[in-house]
Amino acid sequence: MRTADGGARAAAPPRARGADGGSPMGSERVEMRKRQVCAAQGPAASAPGPRGVGNRGPNACCFCWCCCCSCSCLTVRNQEEQRLRSASYELRTEDLPICEKSPGPSLEEASAWAQSFDKLMLTPAGRNAFREFLRTEFSEENMLFWMACEELKKEANKTMIEEKARIIYEDYVSILSPKEVSLDSRVRETINRSMAEPSPHIFDDAQLQIYTLMHRDSYPRFMNSALYKDLLRSLSEKAVEA
Repeated sequence: MRTADGGARAAAPPRARGADGGSPMGSERVEMRKRQVCAAQGPAASAPGPRGVGNRGPNACCFCWCCCCSCSCLTVRNQEEQRLRSASYELRTEDLPICEKSPGPSLEEASAWAQSFDKLMLTPAGRNAFREFLRTEFSEENMLFWMACEELKKEANKTMIEEKARIIYEDYVSILSPKEVSLDSRVRETINRSMAEPSPHIFDDAQLQIYTLMHRDSYPRFMNSALYKDLLRSLSEKAVEA
């Protein structure tokens, strides 16, 4: 190629092309563009995405994405467990003898309780008053056991006898029960052997032991208690007013 003054100009070297035969310096532009894209996507790729159904954390629960202790499914689960515990407690409470329905004692009847323990235990009003006293001494289980044994003796159905005997055993005889009554080893072993085929009188020896314990230990304190004295005073005042 010649210049305007007629001289010869050296031919320019051909421009470099990319490996793919594209525009000059194409490979550099492609590489630069890749680096820019990677740089832009880097933080987003490294950041953890929301924990959905397909990407749960190791501690995520089964109904929600979060793993905190206050999430909704854990709340539902805790409420269900509490409901079951309440239902179990209510069912167990129904097995316990409640205070016997009886009219209030007369002054003559309440005064007769001081004559003997047998007269106190003979009437529902006497048993209720004594049971109230035992509750203040944290020994109400003795009266509950005695009453449960009395109810068992009235049962004739074999299936109900077995069920009631099991409940009485678990509530008052088992060493694992918080309401275990005080029985000697001989009586306890006899009951254990008889539990395979219980009868309505399976707890007779144990019932007699607890009756004797209440007679000798709790009954004298009941006679001297403020509860009994206040009852007598109240009945005396009503008798005078009448």
